[in-house]
Amino acid sequence: QVQLQESGPGLVKPSQTLSLTCTVSGGSITTNYSYWSWIRQSPGKGLEWVGAVSYKGTTYHSPSLKSRTSISRDTSKNQFTLKLSSVTPEDTAVYFCAGGGQYGSISQDEYDYWGQGTQVTVSS
Repeated sequence: QVQLQESGPGLVKPSQTLSLTCTVSGGSITTNYSYWSWIRQSPGKGLEWVGAVSYKGTTYHSPSLKSRTSISRDTSKNQFTLKLSSVTPEDTAVYFCAGGGQYGSISQDEYDYWGQGTQVTVSS
Protein backbone atom coordinates (compact mmCIF):
# COMPACT_ATOMS: atom_id res chain seq x y z
CA GLN A 1 0.00 0.00 0.00
CA VAL A 2 1.02 3.61 -0.45
CA GLN A 3 2.79 5.09 2.54
CA LEU A 4 3.97 8.63 3.17
CA GLN A 5 6.71 9.67 5.58
CA GLU A 6 7.58 13.24 6.52
CA SER A 7 11.12 14.20 7.50
CA GLY A 8 12.85 17.38 8.53
CA PRO A 9 14.09 19.34 11.54
CA GLY A 10 11.80 19.57 14.51
CA LEU A 11 13.08 22.98 15.59
CA VAL A 12 13.54 26.05 13.41
CA LYS A 13 14.57 29.52 14.49
CA PRO A 14 12.43 32.55 13.67
CA SER A 15 13.17 34.15 10.28
CA GLN A 16 14.76 30.94 8.98
CA THR A 17 13.41 28.63 6.31
CA LEU A 18 11.57 25.46 7.26
CA SER A 19 12.29 22.54 4.93
CA LEU A 20 10.34 19.28 4.99
CA THR A 21 10.44 16.26 2.72
CA CYS A 22 7.76 13.65 2.12
CA THR A 23 8.93 10.26 0.88
CA VAL A 24 6.31 8.18 -0.88
CA SER A 25 6.57 4.40 -1.02
CA GLY A 26 4.31 1.82 -2.59
CA GLY A 27 3.19 4.24 -5.28
CA SER A 28 4.47 6.96 -7.60
CA ILE A 29 4.07 10.72 -7.34
CA THR A 30 3.81 10.75 -11.15
CA THR A 31 0.71 8.54 -11.20
CA ASN A 32 -1.81 10.20 -13.51
CA TYR A 33 -4.15 12.67 -11.84
CA SER A 34 -2.46 12.37 -8.46
CA TYR A 35 -1.85 15.39 -6.25
CA TRP A 36 0.52 15.57 -3.30
CA SER A 37 -0.22 18.05 -0.55
CA TRP A 38 1.16 19.61 2.59
CA ILE A 39 -1.29 20.30 5.40
CA ARG A 40 -0.55 21.61 8.87
CA GLN A 41 -2.29 21.82 12.23
CA SER A 42 -1.27 24.46 14.72
CA PRO A 43 -1.90 23.97 18.43
CA GLY A 44 -5.59 24.36 19.21
CA LYS A 45 -6.51 24.98 15.57
CA GLY A 46 -7.92 22.99 12.70
CA LEU A 47 -6.18 21.69 9.63
CA GLU A 48 -4.75 24.21 7.18
CA TRP A 49 -3.88 23.29 3.62
CA VAL A 50 -0.48 24.70 2.70
CA GLY A 51 0.12 23.67 -0.89
CA ALA A 52 0.52 20.81 -3.35
CA VAL A 53 2.34 19.49 -6.38
CA SER A 54 0.62 17.56 -9.15
CA TYR A 55 1.65 14.45 -11.03
CA LYS A 56 2.80 16.81 -13.80
CA GLY A 57 4.86 18.96 -11.44
CA THR A 58 2.43 21.87 -11.32
CA THR A 59 2.41 23.55 -7.92
CA TYR A 60 -0.48 25.06 -6.00
CA HIS A 61 -0.27 27.31 -2.94
CA SER A 62 -2.54 28.56 -0.21
CA PRO A 63 -3.12 32.25 -0.95
CA SER A 64 -2.30 33.16 2.63
CA LEU A 65 1.08 31.43 2.49
CA LYS A 66 1.95 31.75 -1.19
CA SER A 67 4.57 34.45 -0.73
CA ARG A 68 6.53 32.24 1.66
CA THR A 69 6.11 28.72 0.27
CA SER A 70 7.98 26.74 -2.32
CA ILE A 71 7.00 23.20 -3.25
CA SER A 72 9.11 20.94 -5.42
CA ARG A 73 9.53 17.28 -6.20
CA ASP A 74 12.23 14.76 -7.01
CA THR A 75 10.72 12.04 -9.15
CA SER A 76 13.90 9.95 -9.02
CA LYS A 77 13.50 9.68 -5.24
CA ASN A 78 9.69 9.76 -5.27
CA GLN A 79 9.75 12.69 -2.87
CA PHE A 80 8.21 16.11 -2.64
CA THR A 81 9.43 18.98 -0.53
CA LEU A 82 8.02 22.02 1.25
CA LYS A 83 10.05 25.12 2.00
CA LEU A 84 8.47 27.82 4.15
CA SER A 85 10.53 30.97 4.50
CA SER A 86 10.64 33.69 7.14
CA VAL A 87 9.00 31.49 9.76
CA THR A 88 7.54 32.87 12.97
CA PRO A 89 6.22 31.09 16.08
CA GLU A 90 2.80 31.11 14.37
CA ASP A 91 4.19 28.53 11.93
CA THR A 92 4.61 26.06 14.78
CA ALA A 93 2.47 23.07 13.84
CA VAL A 94 2.31 19.41 13.03
CA TYR A 95 2.98 19.18 9.31
CA PHE A 96 1.39 16.35 7.33
CA CYS A 97 1.91 15.22 3.77
CA ALA A 98 -0.98 13.65 1.95
CA GLY A 99 -1.92 12.37 -1.48
CA GLY A 100 -4.86 11.52 -3.64
CA GLY A 101 -7.00 12.72 -6.50
CA GLN A 102 -7.54 16.27 -5.29
CA TYR A 103 -5.84 19.11 -3.49
CA GLY A 104 -6.90 21.98 -1.31
CA SER A 105 -9.13 20.11 1.10
CA ILE A 106 -8.78 20.42 4.87
CA SER A 107 -10.64 17.18 5.46
CA GLN A 108 -8.46 14.13 5.99
CA ASP A 109 -11.24 11.97 4.56
CA GLU A 110 -10.73 13.64 1.16
CA TYR A 111 -7.24 12.20 0.85
CA ASP A 112 -6.37 8.65 -0.09
CA TYR A 113 -3.02 8.70 1.67
CA TRP A 114 -1.92 10.53 4.80
CA GLY A 115 1.44 10.65 6.58
CA GLN A 116 1.86 10.36 10.32
CA GLY A 117 2.92 14.01 10.65
CA THR A 118 5.98 15.73 12.00
CA GLN A 119 6.09 18.37 14.72
CA VAL A 120 7.85 21.59 13.79
CA THR A 121 8.46 24.20 16.46
CA VAL A 122 9.60 27.71 15.64
CA SER A 123 11.53 29.12 18.55
CA SER A 124 14.78 30.84 19.29
